[in-house]
Amino acid sequence: MAFKKILTAIGVIFSTALLLSACSQQNANDTLAKKQIFNRMESDTIQTMDPSKSTDSISRQVLIDTMDGFYRYNGKQLQPAIATKIAKPTNGGKTYTITLRKNAKWANGRPVTAQNFVYSWRRAVNPATNASYAYLFNAVVNAPEIMAGTKEPETLGIKALTKHTVQIKLTEAVPYFNSLMTNPAFFPQNQQYIQKVGAKYGTEAKYTLSNGPFILKNWTGNNKKWSETKNKHYWNAKKVKLDQITVQVVKNPNIALNLYQKDKLDDIVLTGQSAQRTKNDDAFIRRERSRVFYAEMNQVKDTAFQNQKIRQALSLAINRKEITSRILGDGSLVAHSVIPQGLMSNTKNQDFAKIAADTAKTYTTYSKSRAQRLFAEGLSEANLQNLEVTLVTDNSTSAAAVGAYLKQAWTTNLPNLTVNLETVPLKERLSRSETGDFDIVLSSWNADYPDVVSFLDLFTTGNSYNDGGWSNDEYDRLLTTSATTDALNKTARWQDLMNAQQILTQQQGIIPLYQSVEAHLLNQNVKQLPYSPANTYNFVPTYIVE
Repeated sequence: MAFKKILTAIGVIFSTALLLSACSQQNANDTLAKKQIFNRMESDTIQTMDPSKSTDSISRQVLIDTMDGFYRYNGKQLQPAIATKIAKPTNGGKTYTITLRKNAKWANGRPVTAQNFVYSWRRAVNPATNASYAYLFNAVVNAPEIMAGTKEPETLGIKALTKHTVQIKLTEAVPYFNSLMTNPAFFPQNQQYIQKVGAKYGTEAKYTLSNGPFILKNWTGNNKKWSETKNKHYWNAKKVKLDQITVQVVKNPNIALNLYQKDKLDDIVLTGQSAQRTKNDDAFIRRERSRVFYAEMNQVKDTAFQNQKIRQALSLAINRKEITSRILGDGSLVAHSVIPQGLMSNTKNQDFAKIAADTAKTYTTYSKSRAQRLFAEGLSEANLQNLEVTLVTDNSTSAAAVGAYLKQAWTTNLPNLTVNLETVPLKERLSRSETGDFDIVLSSWNADYPDVVSFLDLFTTGNSYNDGGWSNDEYDRLLTTSATTDALNKTARWQDLMNAQQILTQQQGIIPLYQSVEAHLLNQNVKQLPYSPANTYNFVPTYIVE
C-alpha cells in the first residue's frame, strides 16, 4: 500500500534527548573566550553532503550544522527554523501549510524560497536520484507512484503557494510529520546551484551551498579534517556564538585521549579501557543514544541463512554482556531487540524496548548448549556439513573489536562454523551493505524520528535498507495495518508494532547486539550543547568560556 513505509506515531516520550547544560540562556556571569573555536572529533569521514543521498550519522551532523529545514531540534524541543512557526495540519491531518521566514538566505545571499523545498522533495523521490531515504516521503501524495516510475516528480504533493508559502498534502495523517522533517532529506535545495555544479554536488566543500548556521570548509571528499565557519547570511546569525567548529577524524580512543589532554580537542568519544579509566573524571559524560548495533545475515547470497535455526544459533552463541562490559566498556546497553530504550512509550509510560525484551530474551540470552543444538539441526535441514562465512565490519576501533569478539564467539561455540573477519572503511561497508556484497555485516541504525517504526520499517519486504533480504508476510501485514486501519488507535497500533517486533526477534531476521552509549570527555568550558532525539547536536547556542 502507498502508506506502507511511513506510519502514524502517537504518544512519544523522548527520554533519550538530553541537554549538557540545564540553562536555556547564557549565564550572565560567564566570560566568553576570545576565540570561539570548538574542536571535536568524529569516528570517520563525511560520506556525502548531498541531503538527498546522505544516510550516515556523520554526514547528517554536518548537514544539521550547515543547513536548515522547516524545523530544528534544540535538545528534545522541536523549534521553527526556516518556518515561522510549527505548522498545525488541516484536512484531518493531511494538509500542511508552512510559511517561511523572509530573511532566510543561502550563503550566497539569495533568499530561501518555497520553490527550493519543492525542488528538493521532487529530487529526493525521483528514481534517477537513487535516494536511499526516498521511502520517508511515502506519506506524501503520489510519492510511491513517482518512486515506482508510474508518475512524474511534478505530481508530488508539495507546491509553492507563494514565494514564502509551502503546501504539503499527505495520503494519511502522520502526527509526527513535523519532527520527521528535521531529517536532512527534507531540507531545501537550490536548483540553480545544483544544475551549475552537476554531479559534483555534495562531493566537496566547494560544491555545497549552505543556508544554516555554519559553512563547510576544507573538505575535499575524503580528508580526515574539516572546519565549519559561522555563516553571516544565516537568518539567526545573532544567536550563533561559535566562530568555528573544527572536526578531526580519530579512530583510536587512546589517540583521542592524548589529543584531549593536550587541549587539541574539546570533545572526545572513548571506548574500552580508555573509557573505564576516565569514568570518574569530572568531564566524563555518558550519552545514551537511539542507535542499535546488529548483525545482518545475507539471506539472498547465502541460502544457509534462510534457515531460522541457524540464525537463532548465531544469536544464542553471543554473550552480549561481554560485548558491553569487556569489549566496549563505555556503558552501552545489551539490546534484546532492534528497538533502543527510551525511544517510545505507551499511554501508561511503559517503554517499548523494555517490554519487548521480556519475550526477546529467549532468543538473545547466551546459551552455548542451545546454540550448538540449533546450529546442528539447522545445518542438517540445510543439507550442509559445515559453514564458512565472512563477517564485514567498519575499521573503527570499537567495530573492529566487536567483530573480533563475534568471530571468536561463533567459531568457539559453534562447531563446523568458520568465520573470516574483514574490516573496511565505513564508506566501503555502507556500499557493500547496499549492494549485498557480504555474508554477515555489522550494521547499526539511528532513529530518524522518535518512533519504533523508524527501526521496524527497515525490515519490511523490499525496503531499501533491508540489506539481508529477510522477509515475512505477517510482519509486513502488521506494519501496514498499524499505518492504516489502526493508525489512529493508540492501543491497537502499539500491539501491531509489538507483535511485529516479536516476529522479527523470534526469527532473528537480524541479530540485535547492543544499544550505543557514548562515553565522552567534554571540556567543561564548553557550554550549551543540546542533543536531539535523532542523536544530533544543535550548535547554535553553544559557546566557550574562559
